Amino acid sequence: QAHLVESGGGSVQSGGSLRLSCARSGYDYRALCMAWFRQVPGKEREGVASIDDDGITTYADGVEGRFTISLDDSKNTLYLQMNDLKPEDTAMYFCAADPGLRKTLPLHESSYRYWGPGTQVTVSS
Repeated sequence: QAHLVESGGGSVQSGGSLRLSCARSGYDYRALCMAWFRQVPGKEREGVASIDDDGITTYADGVEGRFTISLDDSKNTLYLQMNDLKPEDTAMYFCAADPGLRKTLPLHESSYRYWGPGTQVTVSS
């Protein structure tokens, strides 16, 4: 089973940047897909970005070009670099993981069984 812990959240002004990190441990899978999701109170969790075992990335329409997902296998850490942040990016951000080479629905929460507790990102105008 995979254990995930996010960090790097905080408060920034519109146009600013943050880098989220997700430390993974405890897994014993030959292949693993990972992703970032976010959620605001009263709304469903939405997929932000994903990366499959081959390093293929997928982004939600509203973040492509501003956010970059990456994985450092040597550090067992997943990253989300977020640039040009907007107030609508304010949310709790979650790291997710699931065994496998790739996902049919890489930005759907049902594709992932392991989740971190989340880190809050707040963007002020």
